[in-house]
Amino acid sequence: MTPLIQVDRLCIGYRNAHGERLHVLRDVSLAIHRGETIGVVGESGCGKSTLTLALMGFLRRGSEVISGTVRFDGYDLFNLDETALAKIRGGRIAVVPQNAGQSLTPSIRIGAQIAEAIRLHTSMPREAIFQRVTELLAHVRLPDPAALARRYPHQLSGGQQQRAAIAMALASEPEVLLLDEPTTGLDVTTQVALLALLADLQRQMGVAMVCISHDIGVIARLCRHIAVMYAGEVIEYGPTEAVLGQPQHPYTRGLLAAIPTIRASVIPRGIGGRPPVVRDGALGCAFAQRCDYADELCLSERPALASSRRENTLHMARCHHVARIVDLPAPSKAIRPAAAPNGERTQPLLEVLDVAVTYYRPGLVGEAARLLGAAVRPKPVVEGITFDVHTGETVALVGESGSGKSTVVRAIIGMNAPFAGQIRFRGAPLAGQADARPLDVRRRIQIVFQNPDASLNPRQQVGQILAQPLRLYFRLSPRACRERAAQLLEQVRLGADYLTRYPAQLSGGEKQRVAIARAFAADPDIVLCDEITSALDVSVQAAVLELLVELQRERGTAYVFIAHDLAVVRAVADRVVVMHLGRVCETGTVSEVYSPPHHPYTEALLAAAHDIHLDGSSAPDRAAAFSRAI
Repeated sequence: MTPLIQVDRLCIGYRNAHGERLHVLRDVSLAIHRGETIGVVGESGCGKSTLTLALMGFLRRGSEVISGTVRFDGYDLFNLDETALAKIRGGRIAVVPQNAGQSLTPSIRIGAQIAEAIRLHTSMPREAIFQRVTELLAHVRLPDPAALARRYPHQLSGGQQQRAAIAMALASEPEVLLLDEPTTGLDVTTQVALLALLADLQRQMGVAMVCISHDIGVIARLCRHIAVMYAGEVIEYGPTEAVLGQPQHPYTRGLLAAIPTIRASVIPRGIGGRPPVVRDGALGCAFAQRCDYADELCLSERPALASSRRENTLHMARCHHVARIVDLPAPSKAIRPAAAPNGERTQPLLEVLDVAVTYYRPGLVGEAARLLGAAVRPKPVVEGITFDVHTGETVALVGESGSGKSTVVRAIIGMNAPFAGQIRFRGAPLAGQADARPLDVRRRIQIVFQNPDASLNPRQQVGQILAQPLRLYFRLSPRACRERAAQLLEQVRLGADYLTRYPAQLSGGEKQRVAIARAFAADPDIVLCDEITSALDVSVQAAVLELLVELQRERGTAYVFIAHDLAVVRAVADRVVVMHLGRVCETGTVSEVYSPPHHPYTEALLAAAHDIHLDGSSAPDRAAAFSRAI
């Protein structure tokens, strides 16, 4: 059968400031048939997004096609004029972008944006367009489609925005749907609902799907085939069950070892080193410098993407030593040592006692009512929150988006003062606002935010960023600040050469390590971690988790760890607090919470968690996983 999209030995690159040509994609070949689902996985910078753009015949500014072709239904996309390409893009090939909130126009109603897509790519009469808009919104399982069509993007949750973006992509009834990190930043139950929706749409409409993601669990549930990319190359390709059950490339094995599991409290293993920059004439295997099995052949000769047929399935890997790799046991993981039982400890380090928080701010009417003596009780966002944290312990807050996890952490750090209850630190009450707390107390409680891009000053070098807490809390001299900053960078597995770099010159994982180093610069007793790994690929996430556990072991630091990924929580936490709709619905040790009987909400979260078997068995059945979670 002729593929709908045929990528043949595609090479894309650009020239740097020194005139060298660097390769972003190198000899990529891929065939996508009608109705097929293919997942593309790999670390940040491996070329996934460039491949996604190439499937639409699009190049980033400064890039060039060095060799190869991309054909859609027989047409060479890079040889079509703009008019012909415009009919294909958004019409026959549609894209669901990574961040739907940023891709939707904030000043235009949802219905109007979908209607515009219908007008651009179909000949539907104007009077039928609104009905088609509501049909599309209903098709993606959004409640009350007619009312939702009149809302603006900011009036929708993250999951609803993502579904609206899918509805817009489906407006032209495309033959291919490109999904660029469709679940990043969504909580597990929203992820599962979205994946179930995509699977249903694929079955009903027969649309081909290419899902780009760093989350292998998402790919395992949605896609029948997987292409693993590294340094611009496809280094392994085959059916999902074969690639995940018996990986043939060391890099794929490394990615799988980096995935946490909900079945045991084990620390995932990161992949040492960084992907190389591929230049013209590069020799050898691109993964050789990070591979435990590399030899002289790997360093001198580039391996071909060789195929091996087993049980009538085509499984390909770009490795000289496939025969040896497939017979190796699954990589082992270290068991995380648990903190001491509560009975063996002294007074808790941090106590959250029946805390309630609201975002209510009285307007003129509310203030007038208060002055007249009327009792005004604002509606709480979270209420009755009680838990404690001991020295050297990790307590995780889990739950869906909107459950109140971040609100609790912001109350602890002093950004949102509680209007009821009390927060105590080392036995003493904490003032509601951070600026009312003593400097030493502020030093001892630090926070690492979810998005380092928003928390690191883009105009300051890393050395200046790390010097701020050192000057504020310890009044160190400029020379001492620089020396201490270099030590902190070494602790987070970066080097002193990073002192002069700006955040824009760092990868996502490197930025998060700098943010962690800044928090530890204050020598804190407790660090609040707010979804710090949610947007990282699995290998970088594993390295960050390893770092947190290592720093905790060395310093005895306590963590309050927010996450929606229950497998990540299982890897780092001693105790778990499950939150739902601003309340605590279950709490206990990790083994207690993860073992039945569960609270029904905890059961739903655990059923929705992505867990992949890494012991050589096949990936979990996707249909069964959907039915359990929904």
